[in-house]
This record gives sequence, C-alpha cells and structure tokens, in this order.
Amino acid sequence: MGTGPTVAVYGAYGHTGRFVVARLRERGFVPLLSGRDAGKLAALASGSGLDARPAAVDDPAALDRALAGAAAVVNCAGPFATTAAPVIEAALRAGIPYVDVAAEIEANLDTFTHFTDRARAAGAVIVPAMAFYGGLGDLLVTAAMGDWTAADEAHVAYGLNGWHPTPGTRVAGAVSRQRRDGRRVRYANGRLEYRDDAMPGLTWPFPEPMGPRDVLGEFTMADVVTVPSHLSIPDVRTYMTVEAARDLSAPDTPAPTAADEHGRSAQTFLVDAVVRSGGAERRAVARGQDIYAVTAPLAVEAVDRILTGRTRTTGVASAGEIFDAADFLRALSSHLSVELRP
Repeated sequence: MGTGPTVAVYGAYGHTGRFVVARLRERGFVPLLSGRDAGKLAALASGSGLDARPAAVDDPAALDRALAGAAAVVNCAGPFATTAAPVIEAALRAGIPYVDVAAEIEANLDTFTHFTDRARAAGAVIVPAMAFYGGLGDLLVTAAMGDWTAADEAHVAYGLNGWHPTPGTRVAGAVSRQRRDGRRVRYANGRLEYRDDAMPGLTWPFPEPMGPRDVLGEFTMADVVTVPSHLSIPDVRTYMTVEAARDLSAPDTPAPTAADEHGRSAQTFLVDAVVRSGGAERRAVARGQDIYAVTAPLAVEAVDRILTGRTRTTGVASAGEIFDAADFLRALSSHLSVELRP
C-alpha cells in the first residue's frame, strides 16, 4: 500500500481506469475506487486493501462521500457528456483538483465553456482530456512550438497500426455523433466547423520506420479543443491511419486484449505533430504501445505535478498550458519515445 496522497479514480473498474489505478499504486499514491457500479467496484477492490465508494453521477451527496479525504480525482468514466460536469462539481465542492481522460470533443468544450470562470475564481485546477487524445497531442504541439508565440497551422497525425475500441469508446463515440447530428467537425479559420461532406483521404509522410501511410484527413480528435485553448493557431487538423479508422467503424472489431505482463495490447502508435509558421516547420514525434495504457502515465504524471505545485496556471487548462510540455514529455520516457525536430 502506498503512503502518498489519496487519489480518487471515478470509473476505476473500466479498461482505462484499471490502468490508472495500477499506475497510481506504482507511483506511491493510494487510489480510492469509485464509480457507478457497486458490484464492479467491489470486485476490483477485493483483496486489494483499497477503499471502494460507489456513487451515481446524479447523486451529489454520494459523490461528496466518494471524494471525501481525496487529494485529487481522476475521472475515467465515459461518456463524459454525462459524468464530467457532476464530478467536476463535486471536486469544486471538495476543493480538490480534477483531471479527466475525455476524448469527446463536445464534453471537453463543455468543460471549458461552463467551468472556466468558476474554476479561475476559486483558484481550482481542472485539466480535461489528459489522455492519449487531447493531452498528448497538445503536449507535442506545445513542445514543437518552442519559442514561437503563434503559428499558421498545426497537424497531428495518428499512426495507429490498428484500433480495438473498448466498449466505453464505442458508447462515447455514439454520444458525440448524436450531439453533432452525425456531422463531422474540424477546426479551421480559428473556429470549429461542422460539415456534412466526407473526410478527405491523403497520404501522410510519417517518419521512418513507419513511412508514408494512407490516412483520413480531418479525422477530428480532442486536440482541436485543447490546442486552440491556449495556442494562437487558427488551423488545427488531425489525421488517422485508414486501418485504425476501419477497425473503429467496424461493429465486430473486438475489444483490446492483454499481450504483455503490463496488460497492454499489441497495438503500437506513432503520433506525428507538425506546426508551421511562414516557411518554417517544427515537429514532435511520439512512439509507444497501447493508446489506452499510455493514458495512465499521462494522467498520473499530471496529478503528481498538480499536487507538487509544478503548474503554470489555475482554472480550466489543457496539458500544454498548465505544464512545461517538454519537461512533461521527458518524464514519460519509460512509456513514450519522444523526439523533437526544431
């Protein structure tokens, strides 16, 4: 059992939540298990010595009891359109930092829209999308920017060799599609645009050893919320390898299964972040294994930095704004291989 601060994990029994709980324990924190399903919580807590506190998102008193005594909360329970606001409210009442792993564009927008003023006034820290999508891309773009104060465009290309989505990913995707009436979204000309046309196809020049791959252009992820929230870049585009997009859209693609002793799947990824200003280009590249598993060190490193005062602002802030992006990425060297190409 760790001797460090207690950190509540809401949705602790989910696929990503389990990785977050394990990483917290590795870092010496004491996870406090919470979520909506009492039975799943009890099963996860059995024999672990960890406290399990079930709480429905529509029960503020139960959420308050769930967070009592915690130094911070990590929300891993999607769809975040349903869970983010109630858990943030509970964190504000408890006076503790809130971190989530939301990849839902609309849910992240809601967090910035509805909580920015209140969180800043309270001196609170709320970090949405502290995950593979949203958080990692934002850190890479911010690190690539370096001393630039503005850029013309940013591109984040996701080179996944495949994508076995979790049930939570499928549910969150369905909620997002419903909220945008089936339209796709992109960030261009300094704003979000909702469109009915098909995503363009193109070839992205990924660095070796991956090399050029066919991708879906404007396959929009949470980076279009996190990056523009603090960087002056009017055009932010994200791309996805065709094979991964095909896996995600197929209804019979199975959920991820463990392929190593850490519980990670065999999925590999390369994230290529490129920023351009005038005729100059800068790049940051990250390589690793399992997009769900790598979310855990991202979220836990964020919690550690918040609790030890290694932050640059308060209020609602994305990873690249609140943390030293390059230093944060270096701290993940045992989980990610990162290369900056100024």
